[in-house]
Amino acid sequence: MIGVAFITAALIIILSIFNGLESLLSSLNSSFDPEIKIVARQGKSFESSEALLNKIRAVDGVEIVTEVIEDYAYVRYREANQVITIKGVGDNFIQQNRIPKENIVEGDLKLHEAGIPYAIVGRGIQYTLSIAVNEPLFPLQMYYIKNVKSVGLDPSKLYTKKNIIPGGVFSIVQNFDENYIIVPLDFAAELLSYGNRRTSLEVKISPARKPAVVEAEIQRVLGESFDVLNNEEQHKDLYTLLRMEKLFAFMAFALLLLVGSINIFFTLMMLALDKKKDISVLSAMGANTSQIRNVFMTEGAMIAFIGAGVGLLLGGAFCALQLKYGIISMGMETSITQGYPIEVKAMDFVYAFAVVSIITVIISFHPARLASRFAAARHL
Repeated sequence: MIGVAFITAALIIILSIFNGLESLLSSLNSSFDPEIKIVARQGKSFESSEALLNKIRAVDGVEIVTEVIEDYAYVRYREANQVITIKGVGDNFIQQNRIPKENIVEGDLKLHEAGIPYAIVGRGIQYTLSIAVNEPLFPLQMYYIKNVKSVGLDPSKLYTKKNIIPGGVFSIVQNFDENYIIVPLDFAAELLSYGNRRTSLEVKISPARKPAVVEAEIQRVLGESFDVLNNEEQHKDLYTLLRMEKLFAFMAFALLLLVGSINIFFTLMMLALDKKKDISVLSAMGANTSQIRNVFMTEGAMIAFIGAGVGLLLGGAFCALQLKYGIISMGMETSITQGYPIEVKAMDFVYAFAVVSIITVIISFHPARLASRFAAARHL
């Protein structure tokens, strides 16, 4: 019983940690990624037009549509350099409020000021390149390699180059901080030679509308030429991997629970052998084999269910303490959250209890059948 309790508690804790990690990833990604992202089904980019944008804006629930150009570029600052992901966004990007003010750790959240374009740089890139904010004497030098077959004797035709002043620094999560520089859309279009082509459109949805409904309506309007992705679909591989890990962890603990329940099997076997005389008495009093079998099945169920109940209570209590006090930390001062993320879901308790029930039936069946055979032997 004790073994079942501790294994059940561990199962609940592990499942809750995976739930917490999934929620943490979702919150981090949603702070940088759009609620809905529209990309071309084939190819890297697509031709954008006012007619296309108006078609999307006409969908009920769409508040803002931001044009985006995203590609790799080479950036140089003084003597340091790095390959980064440049993200060119329309002027209404700031209105989407995807980078809260508290995440701007230096400078201002701005793309233009007095007709001058500004870049918003990730904190990791700032550290790598030692970037000084709002310093016009030392702008960021951005390079993009052209897709040309012949350049003759002039190597400058291999690339385009533009300068931009860093106006702000954001800090969200390491993956974004170390790779992204956000610039105005027209700056990116000129540097990358995209013209009217865009790599995606990012949509902000009205809080009054359900995202799934708006997503389906946009997909219907745009047809099969575009993929309309919600936040989870934008990171499909990551979430799929996390759920697979959760599934394998659940299966591993279920197997461990099965091994831990073997003591129930031997307890019932010893009980059946020890109570042969009592079984004979019950049989003499008129109990049939089915009733005697049910007695031992009930005994096994009581042992397992009490152990599982205690385990569920222990697991739930630990999760509650972790949520309130963060008693187990991530062990890193620079981590996003100090305590391990936890999210308790009722269905995890249901699944754990269901696994215990199934295992109990399997484990208890043979001892119960053995006991019923003793009763049957008495009638012979």
